[in-house]
Amino acid sequence: MEFLGTTQVASYCGTRKSCLFPDPAPTSTTKDTYQSYYLPGYRYLSSWRPSLLHRVVSVPPSSAELFRPTGRPPTVLPTLRSALHSRYSTRDWHHANMVQLKGSEASRYWAGRLNTDSLRLMQDKDQLTHQMQEDSSRNLGERISNIDFWRSELAYELECLLKETQALETAKKRLECAISEMQAPLKTALECLYYREKRKEIDLVHDDVEKNLMKEVDIYKDCQEILAKLAQRISHQLGINRDAQHALEQDLSDKNSAHFIDMKCFNLRNTSDSINFYHGVEKADGTVSVPATWAKFSEDNIRCSQHARANSVKLREDTEVALESTSEELWNQFVSTNLAFNSRIAEVADAKNKLQAQLAKVMHLHHLQPEKSSLKDEQPEKTEFYKKPYNICLIPRISVLMFFCTLHV
Repeated sequence: MEFLGTTQVASYCGTRKSCLFPDPAPTSTTKDTYQSYYLPGYRYLSSWRPSLLHRVVSVPPSSAELFRPTGRPPTVLPTLRSALHSRYSTRDWHHANMVQLKGSEASRYWAGRLNTDSLRLMQDKDQLTHQMQEDSSRNLGERISNIDFWRSELAYELECLLKETQALETAKKRLECAISEMQAPLKTALECLYYREKRKEIDLVHDDVEKNLMKEVDIYKDCQEILAKLAQRISHQLGINRDAQHALEQDLSDKNSAHFIDMKCFNLRNTSDSINFYHGVEKADGTVSVPATWAKFSEDNIRCSQHARANSVKLREDTEVALESTSEELWNQFVSTNLAFNSRIAEVADAKNKLQAQLAKVMHLHHLQPEKSSLKDEQPEKTEFYKKPYNICLIPRISVLMFFCTLHV
């Protein structure tokens, strides 16, 4: 059947629309059954192209057609036949359906595999996360144990250092008290020397009493200087102890803060509240401290404190030895000076008695009774003159005994 008189504006004569079906390949049946009709100057129309139809349709009419008296449009038989010949066959339709089914089956297969891989990946990541959380919890537990150990060590060392510092301060106070207490016996010995300078003429003898008094003054000054130097060393050691105490307290404070943070991290769970994710926290600088340097820092602080405590103990022992040796030396010199005083007093009294006896004999020979009585009146003044310097020197020295008693304590 021929479609005569059909215009070229039909739907099958326009531009071909895009579809999912592949281009139909020319078959032998089409070539054998139908005879291809072609226009002069154009290719065969068995391989249909939208541009070719556009060219056919848009061919300008010839002059003969323009002056056709009937005015009927020309026949479009060649174009219609080419469009009929180029439609899809049943085989192509079945093939397209099979392609669609196979594509859908392949997509479903690959989607199933992707789903299975996703589930397996989720399970792997969940197991890995659980394992990492267990490792982190174990590491946090070990870290908390280490912090507790160093906290106890630092607290014990700090307590020992505070006790030793307090004992050293007590020793320093004893030294300062001893130095101040030596001032009174020193003044007493100096006053004895000053009073002995009041002797007259031949009695200005550089005797053992003066030698012992001068030696006693030198010993007092030397002991004061030794104790003052020892007190200065103790003051310097107290500064070192305070530095070690500050380092221990700062380290202990840091350990307490780290223990609080690690305990909070150790007690966190996936269901805990106020859990936030901070970007970049895993890129924290790990070169600040490592477990080895962290432990070495606390160990160095403890070793420094132990060294300071050892020096403090040695200084306290030196203080005790210095106080005992000083007390013994001062006591021995005090006894020697008193013995020299007693010997000198006995010697002067013996000389005085001899002079009085000799004076009595001389006065008896000259029968000078009145003058003798006058001499007897003058004798008390002479006796007081000889007794006065020695009595003045002996009276203040009684207070020195009290000082040595307190110094031994």
